[in-house]
Amino acid sequence: MRGLKNRFLRLIAIVITILAVFSCAEKPQSGCLNPSGFEIKRGVNLSHWLSQDFGWSPKYTYINENDIRFIDSIGYDHVRIPIDEMEMWDSTGVPVQEAFKNLTNCLDWCAKYKLRAIVDLHIIRSHHFNAENEGGSNTLWTDSIAQNKLVNIWIKLSEVLKNYPNNMVAYEILNEAVAPKHDDWNKLMNKVVAAIRKLEPGRVLIIGPNMWQIAPNLKYLKLPEEDKNIILSFHTYTPMAFTHYKADWTPIKNYTGPVHYPGQIITNDDYIKYVDTNNLTLISNLDNARDTFNIQRLIEVFKDGMEFAKSKNLQLYCGEFGCMPTVNRNDRLTFYSDMISAFEQNNIAWCNWEYKGDFGIYFFDAEKKTSQQPDFELIKILLKPDNNK
Repeated sequence: MRGLKNRFLRLIAIVITILAVFSCAEKPQSGCLNPSGFEIKRGVNLSHWLSQDFGWSPKYTYINENDIRFIDSIGYDHVRIPIDEMEMWDSTGVPVQEAFKNLTNCLDWCAKYKLRAIVDLHIIRSHHFNAENEGGSNTLWTDSIAQNKLVNIWIKLSEVLKNYPNNMVAYEILNEAVAPKHDDWNKLMNKVVAAIRKLEPGRVLIIGPNMWQIAPNLKYLKLPEEDKNIILSFHTYTPMAFTHYKADWTPIKNYTGPVHYPGQIITNDDYIKYVDTNNLTLISNLDNARDTFNIQRLIEVFKDGMEFAKSKNLQLYCGEFGCMPTVNRNDRLTFYSDMISAFEQNNIAWCNWEYKGDFGIYFFDAEKKTSQQPDFELIKILLKPDNNK
């Protein structure tokens, strides 16, 4: 009788497990496990360290174990670690040992504090997401040698990272691809994925669409069939006139009038008064600046991405979003509150740009280019007590 009872209980347990798996598959959401168990909900980017080093702090002291401890303590569950080819390998292809040591140290610290990590290949020598605004050009899409080099970069990275558990470390194969055609990105992306899959079949891969990883372009992705260890990623900085107000690396720097959120970012009167209508580049960057923005309008920006992720039964992830502190503080905090609500309401995992820096969760001295004390008011908005892991 006891044996029959035990078998019955085991059967019930199996049924419950199966139902849970199917429930998760039918409704992809933030926190829903992929087969490898890489679960993310709320994260922060460790920028300007092993990527885009602007000399704001001694490079290899910018992020340390205390930072990872603090990130864990305030309620984040993962970090995204941008890395650049030029930071990790010298011009002859020799690994920069100190850079790799810092990367693996960080992953070890993450393991210690039970934070998951995404290793994001942010910039390579043949591709920069902001090449046009910086007066450069990308050769990746026309140079087969450069494309093979991207594949080889991931083979080399896999050699270093393959022993980290699949449920703790994921790979993002290229940040914000800017290819002339969507299919150019699809072909190269699938080539990289195939190379990684030969080495690491269970590694979770973060994949975003072409043209700066914007959500409406997710529908153009041609993903590997039957690969469920993929998380779909998008970035959003809409409305740029607000989030990048006075950013000196964009044409928006030429707009000197005020901005607002919520509501019309630039009023009609301010647009007429401050916008040089002969500056076509500026006009293009302010294309939606006279729209009315609120939480519903923010959701519209990534609604197409939500539908695509649902059609593929894959988790959706916003790997970058943020707003500079150059806008009115109350407007900035309201913007962040609405963004977090938009993500949480729609089961979208997220990772704000950034930890330290001008978009960061620390107060930033723009003149000295240094991060100061944590901005706990902003942190509270990002990581509400009821949102904590």
